[in-house]
Amino acid sequence: QVQLVESGGGLVQAGGSLRLSCAASGRSFSTYYMGWFRQAPEKEREFVVSMRWSAVSTRYADSVKGRFTISRDNAKRTVYLQMNSLKPEDTGVYYCAAGEKSFYDMDYWGKGTLVTVSS
Repeated sequence: QVQLVESGGGLVQAGGSLRLSCAASGRSFSTYYMGWFRQAPEKEREFVVSMRWSAVSTRYADSVKGRFTISRDNAKRTVYLQMNSLKPEDTGVYYCAAGEKSFYDMDYWGKGTLVTVSS
């Protein structure tokens, strides 16, 4: 059974940084797309970034380009999201996701971790 467990959320001031982690288990993810999505209060969930587990290809939402970086550690089976220069509009619940079809279409989801950026 696939499990994705996020951690690293919290409260940070605008301009600060956070690193989110997503521990993946339950199967081999070598052919999967791994990504991060977020949902702000009273808004729909939106795409943030994703990558192929086994390749260097990535896709970023325009709103986070140059500030966020996705990476993964094969040995730890963990995907990271480094978030720098955070803005209040980055506030939301961040979800780790995995899927086989594309950078944007995911099959498995974590429960999310809350990121709050204060102004």
